[in-house]
Amino acid sequence: MSPADVEGVAEPRTRPRRADAQRNRDLLLAAAKDVFTEQGVDAPLDDIARRAGVGNATMYRHFPTRSDLIVAVYADEVAALCARGDELAATCEPREALFSWLADFIAHVTGKKELALAVADDRTGARSTLFGQWHTAMHTTAATLLAGAQRAGVVRADLDVPDLLSLANGIALSGASPNRLDRLLALVREGVEVRAQRS
Repeated sequence: MSPADVEGVAEPRTRPRRADAQRNRDLLLAAAKDVFTEQGVDAPLDDIARRAGVGNATMYRHFPTRSDLIVAVYADEVAALCARGDELAATCEPREALFSWLADFIAHVTGKKELALAVADDRTGARSTLFGQWHTAMHTTAATLLAGAQRAGVVRADLDVPDLLSLANGIALSGASPNRLDRLLALVREGVEVRAQRS
């Protein structure tokens, strides 16, 4: 699934943006990522507009509410994670592509948990729809990488995506230090690799 597909989950539109409007939106998203990382999701929106170098009116034209901005930022993070999977599949051998992406997935869950939890719920079920589509995007990326590793004979044929992502989620949510996270992923790797193929 392409980044554009994932982005469209959060903000469907029927016509392309003007170049200046797209530039302002990109600046706002980049600034929001930085400010949310530094100050948390309750950071003042004025700080985001200031960091982006745009006026508040411009920001609210693109993102009328904090919730809209949070959804757009998180959708962008999911899109980047999926694009990273595509890049790894195209440039790395299958085993390294799979486990490099799993490390990125763990970092995503660990680092973006507050952002994901801040996506507002409502009575229309929009939150569930968004999470369902983001979940599908990440599962599709994982499935592509896992299938490549299985075709190469480097991981167990009986391993499936729910198994793999459940293990990765468990690692991410363990609260362990970065070094411990790396060790836990190495243990998962040890358990799922095909022994005859280990270097």
